[in-house]
Parts: sequence; C-alpha cells; structure tokens
Amino acid sequence: MEGKQTIQETEQEIIEEFALFDSWDDKYEYIIDMGKKLPVLAEEFKTDSNRVRGCQSTVWLATDFKDGRIYFKADSDAVIVKGLISMLIRVLSGHTPDEIIHAPLNFMGAIGMTTHLAQTRSNGLLSMVKQMKHYALAYKVKNENINQ
Repeated sequence: MEGKQTIQETEQEIIEEFALFDSWDDKYEYIIDMGKKLPVLAEEFKTDSNRVRGCQSTVWLATDFKDGRIYFKADSDAVIVKGLISMLIRVLSGHTPDEIIHAPLNFMGAIGMTTHLAQTRSNGLLSMVKQMKHYALAYKVKNENINQ
C-alpha cells in the first residue's frame, strides 16, 4: 500500500474534521472550500458520457486506471456538489476496484450528510457513489478478463 491510507482511515479523518464544526452553515462552508480545491477538470472530460445521471446539477466524473488502482477526477457546476464529489474522490481515489466496490462509506451518515442534504442533493450524492462503484466494477471485470 506504500503508505496510502485505507478508505476507513480517510473516512475517519473526514468525520473528525466535521466534528470541529458546530453549525451546518460552517459544515457547508467547509464542503464548498473542499470543492474549490478540486483540480480543474480539462474540458475534454466534460462530455455526455462522463456525466453522472441522477444529479440535479451537472457532474462530470472521469477515471484513470494505473497499476491496479482507480484515480477519479470530477467537476460540477454547483459548489456544494463539487465539494461532495471532492470528498468522495478523497476517500476512494487511488484504491483498487475491490476496495472501492466494498467501501461502506459510513462517513456520509456519520457527518450527517444523509440527513442534512435536501432530498435531490442526497439522491445526487448516491448517484455519484453508484457511478464510482460502477466504474470500479467495470475495471475489475475488465482486469479479470485480461488476466485469464
């Protein structure tokens, strides 16, 4: 793992960061700040095939597969959503397809995302997770076929 944190360790880090904030206004501000730190996604990746379905706002999600690990990059036209996808990238990017597929992603409930987000945003968050896990499954199947 060359010093890379586990998914659970990164989730725990995020839970601890959110525990520092007293109000949801502060938590939203933090989410927006995380989104602002997301590297700019090149225009070539802002295609219809990279769009995440089920999100009210526009979200693009692209992947790279190197050395058995998946690396995600994304962008959104909505600041909160950009922050949410940046958290998911922080947790899942750089891990193997199996790790991503089996990641419970408990941090979302632990920090209150599932209860404080509007229903449409909550659905969008689930769509992003589903898309990331779908990519992981596709890479896993593709890899198994190559290695047979």
